[in-house]
Amino acid sequence: MSLNILVTGVGGPTPRSFARAIKEIGNYKNYRLIGTDIHPYAIGLYQRELFDEGLITPKSNMPEYWDVMEKIISDYRIDIAVILPEQEVLAWSERQEEGQLPCKSLIPPKAAVEKMLDKGILTNALTSSGLVPASVIIDRDDPDLQQKTENRLTYPYWIRSATGSSGLGSFKIERWEDLERWILINKDISNFIASSFLPGRNLACKLLYFDGQLIRAACAERVNYIMAKVAPSGITGNTSFGRLINDTRVFETAKNAMDIMFEHTGANKHGFYTVDLKEDINGIPKITEINVRHVAFTQCFAAAGANLCEDTIRLLDHDPHFVNEFHLYHFDDDVIFLRNVDERPILLHEKNLRSEI
Repeated sequence: MSLNILVTGVGGPTPRSFARAIKEIGNYKNYRLIGTDIHPYAIGLYQRELFDEGLITPKSNMPEYWDVMEKIISDYRIDIAVILPEQEVLAWSERQEEGQLPCKSLIPPKAAVEKMLDKGILTNALTSSGLVPASVIIDRDDPDLQQKTENRLTYPYWIRSATGSSGLGSFKIERWEDLERWILINKDISNFIASSFLPGRNLACKLLYFDGQLIRAACAERVNYIMAKVAPSGITGNTSFGRLINDTRVFETAKNAMDIMFEHTGANKHGFYTVDLKEDINGIPKITEINVRHVAFTQCFAAAGANLCEDTIRLLDHDPHFVNEFHLYHFDDDVIFLRNVDERPILLHEKNLRSEI
């Protein structure tokens, strides 16, 4: 018997990566996947090898959203919903706080979603722990902005949007004039955060919590990005070359930050989170942001034996054979992944990369 799974936001790479992790790599059950998106040109709506049906829904902040979603859940007998766009996660977290969700879904508590997505709140909460770089919240209309930033930070420093992900508003500031021009160019970004420039590795730690317990974790390094040349920062938020790593220090740093944020928000330890980190000049990992969802290379973890997507499904389905004891996934040495637009990821050992001429 098939398990009916609703996957939202299938125009984006992360929901499609999640779908492949359970349907093509997973082996827990047969899956019938229903994909939704708000745009008719979302590619996942038409990928019949992956999704059995593709449906248009309203945006999650529209009044008719829940009526449409509940009808889909009823008509297609949805067992589990996988909600991945951040704004939709927020809508489901609000519904969860108000009462029962329309079907099973691993949704973080509302307080965790709201505060972890705001880099300003996140940074302030973690500052005393030393887990984040020195930072300044940027008010674009502040007449003393230059003095405030230069009193706190030395050049170069890093600026980005205080909310959202995918490298939005990211840029390396080398001098005051760079900041002036960058704020002027990015008129649609209302709030920025400036932080000490971290020159080391760009890291990620995935953490799966369920009913107050940390269940699974895995770590990776982002090395290069898809279409990096189109972004002034070189960061697009979509990794083209990465490493699956075994680094307990990265895991411990991420876990400590999550513990502090759960205490700060009063939220139950529940949901899936991707903690982003970057190493400082001494190689010490610092937290840069926390995503309340999987990220686009989640199927690469699955292909290497860390199927956090199917772990999520098995937990929600109350699989009696699933081991609930905590496990930090370990990978073979030098495992890397390569990704690109319109291509399936490739996993291989880094020693097998072609040599440069």
